[in-house]
Amino acid sequence: MKVIVAGYAKTGTKSMAVALSELGYNVYDYLDHFWYHGDKWAKILSSSGGSIEDFKEMYESVDAVIDAPPCLFWEEILQAFPDAKVILTTRNEDDWLKSFCGQNKVQNGNFTYQLMQILSPTGRKYFKYVNSLAMSRCGLEMKHSFDFSFVNNGMVLKKAFRQHTQYCLQNCPPDKLLDYDVRQGWAPLCEFLGKKIPDKPFPRENVAGSIVAKAMATRPSLIQMQREMKFTVGFLSLGLLLAFYQIQKASFGGTFKTMCSKLWDFTGVKMFSHLCKSS
Repeated sequence: MKVIVAGYAKTGTKSMAVALSELGYNVYDYLDHFWYHGDKWAKILSSSGGSIEDFKEMYESVDAVIDAPPCLFWEEILQAFPDAKVILTTRNEDDWLKSFCGQNKVQNGNFTYQLMQILSPTGRKYFKYVNSLAMSRCGLEMKHSFDFSFVNNGMVLKKAFRQHTQYCLQNCPPDKLLDYDVRQGWAPLCEFLGKKIPDKPFPRENVAGSIVAKAMATRPSLIQMQREMKFTVGFLSLGLLLAFYQIQKASFGGTFKTMCSKLWDFTGVKMFSHLCKSS
């Protein structure tokens, strides 16, 4: 482990992930933590808790970690890898809240993203994981994947963001910390890491929540959730068709063809009786 990015999501973390990859680091981002170490993180975030040894085992072959949950445990990860450097990506808290809520609005508006957290085994596991993060980050809980109230308490969200930022600034060893705004570009980042400045613009990723659609199409964890959801929908649809067939068969005492014939006879008699009464 060489770099720990301690900033909250929506402080330019997706841009940072691309930038660090460009500088040659093997980076684990938000979905990577779930995909590769979801069970470990579930234990750490539960009442069981974790240990410094867990972090050593999880990230011994990883160069850089970014986004949640590692940003919440930057101090413990630094204990596991004392030679690592810490980058605190920062942002104006009002701008951060607006961006954070905008990101969640995009996710909440993606029906597939919400539904697969119910109809996919991996998706249900992912929802529990996300909910544990929400509880750890700011004490807010989601009842289900369609519970959008999580982003309504701006006061609590900003308070958590502010406390996290200030704690990192006050407690991280100054010689290991870079207080960094991604708008500063390559220069301070490369100087801090001892890297040559790339001959290309600094990345700008996840503008207005655009990462959601991209992740749905490219990230293995989300692709698997969608596949499992399609299987579940297909299985349920087949089950409903079979149930409908059995109900109809029991009601009309025969095959579908017999059912249609009896239905026609029944309606025909009704029509004939109605015509006789009318005349």
